[in-house]
Parts: sequence; C-alpha cells; structure tokens
Amino acid sequence: MYVPKFYQTDEIWAKELIRRYPLAVLLTNGPRAPFATHLPTIVPPEDRARLDAGKPLVGLTMFGHLNRNNPHWAALQSVGPSVLVFQGPNSYVSPTIYETTPAAPTWNFTSVHLHGTLRAIDDRETTLQIIRWTVEGFEAEFGANWDMRPSLGYFDRIVHDVGAFAFEIEAVDAMFKLSQEQPAEVQERVVRSFATRESCSHHHELAKLMSRVNPAGNGS
Repeated sequence: MYVPKFYQTDEIWAKELIRRYPLAVLLTNGPRAPFATHLPTIVPPEDRARLDAGKPLVGLTMFGHLNRNNPHWAALQSVGPSVLVFQGPNSYVSPTIYETTPAAPTWNFTSVHLHGTLRAIDDRETTLQIIRWTVEGFEAEFGANWDMRPSLGYFDRIVHDVGAFAFEIEAVDAMFKLSQEQPAEVQERVVRSFATRESCSHHHELAKLMSRVNPAGNGS
C-alpha cells in the first residue's frame, strides 16, 4: 500500500484499528486471480497484554479461520506470503466543508495492511483453541460475556468444517488519511461537520479519530 508521508502514523493507531475492526480481508495468490476472503482474526490472550504494553506488531502471530468448503481454504495448504487488510472508519469529504475555493472532494479513510507468512492448521485441538480464543476475545470486546461452556460440545461437532490458520506478521503498512494535508482550520471544519452528522456513524467515528490523531487540527 502506498502511504504518502502526510498519512503515515504511529503503530499505536494501527494496533487500535486492528483491535476495534478485527474482520480482515485475507489476500493470497490464486491460480487465475487472487483469493480474497473476509474473516475474523484474533491475537492469543497472552499476546494481548504484550501488545498493549508496546510490543511491536512485527513478529507477532495472529490467528483466524474460515469455512473449509471455501475454495480459498484448499489453496492455503501450499500458500506462503499473504496479506491481511483491515479497514476502519471512512467517509466522503465534500468540498463544501472546506469553505475555500478552489477545492476538490476526497475520501478520508483508515486502513492497515499486515504482510506475513501464513500457515494452515489441520490439528483439531489447535483449531478448537483458536475458536475459543475468538469467542473469548470478541465477547469481551463486542459482546455480552456470553458463557461458551454449554456450547463446547457443539463446537466439537462442527470443528471439522473450520479451517484455521496462523499468520506471522513480517511488515506493517498503516494509512490514516484524515485531512492532514489541509490547514488546521480546515481540519477543524471537517471534524465539526462529521461530529454533527446524524445519518452515518462512520462520520462520528472519524471525527473522534481525527481529534485524537491530529490534535493540531481540532483547536487543542
């Protein structure tokens, strides 16, 4: 991913995006065109605290899973270099917000690309462990602390349809395109406009993120 200097950011923001938007697109080479599958990704419990404590993403192993009936799963048996793409909040930016002429419309967005080596996991117990990690992590972050224990027998019955994998991170590209190329007063107008929109939650998320990533542009 090409990331102009304006839109480069500290890795702390990349980690937060991955944690808040863990549904990734897995990209690998295919026989005629690349495979692309949307799937959840998870960091093992022992590594979550280490990430929060400042451990870099490079060298970390993430885990994910997809349906074994997906043709992508068969291709993973021999795949190596791969990419996980994470997409955060994004929105169109109308030139009317800038209150200047000339101007041009644009699109603000946040994205993280993880480059690494993928290894398919065929072991049943390891696959079940990855499912448990996924449930524990997502219930704590996004759910209602659902107790999975009564359903572990069900997990055991359906695990044969789950294709798990490990992904070792070797490089990170993060692009946070949040109007940094604009003067501080224009950035502030974008934040105010997005913060007052009622039609799309992405506007509110972008406004909050711009205020945190670009503090010079929000009057602070």
